[in-house]
Amino acid sequence: MFTGIVSDIGEVLETEQQGDLRARIGTRYDVSGIEIGASIASDGVCLTVIATGTQTRSGPRNWYDVQISAETVSKTNLARWVPGARVNLERALKVGDELGGHIVSGHVDGVAEVVAVVPEGDSLRVTFRAPRDLARFIAPKGSVALNGTSLTVNEVDGTDFGINFIPHTQKATTWGDVAVGDLVNLEVDTMARYVARLREWE
Repeated sequence: MFTGIVSDIGEVLETEQQGDLRARIGTRYDVSGIEIGASIASDGVCLTVIATGTQTRSGPRNWYDVQISAETVSKTNLARWVPGARVNLERALKVGDELGGHIVSGHVDGVAEVVAVVPEGDSLRVTFRAPRDLARFIAPKGSVALNGTSLTVNEVDGTDFGINFIPHTQKATTWGDVAVGDLVNLEVDTMARYVARLREWE
């Protein structure tokens, strides 16, 4: 489980198709403390670490490898990962950790598209378009996880919803690079999903 509070911006160093997609991600994390089999949310996708290291062909650099199934690639934006891409990272929660965002599983529900980016003072107002089957789970002042970042929804208009990114979030995550046409990993709030399910039984 995760909170949607990004703790590092990683970089895709290599990708290779080996039946499944294998990716190497550069990180500032101390990889000596990452066990093989550990879970790291990478752009909001819970991925299992299969190897770690501290050296690359270009010199010293902490990294970890993940293997990504075709199913995961089909449900996320990870097919667009290329060397040099920046990635929001979060280590899995430990007992006693502060829950600063909201409960995030790392199981992406679908992909949303950025349809507008408008500066508002130092902040950015970004409008996303959700898949129609997921839009019903998104509500004003509710929570969503986008590329692994816990965010509060400002407004909803059909399948479109708006998020305000303050300067800190732009600097601490990859959201400072957001552009119209970007495809982002969307995980809806688990509570919203359960409420919708309960209403089906009324």
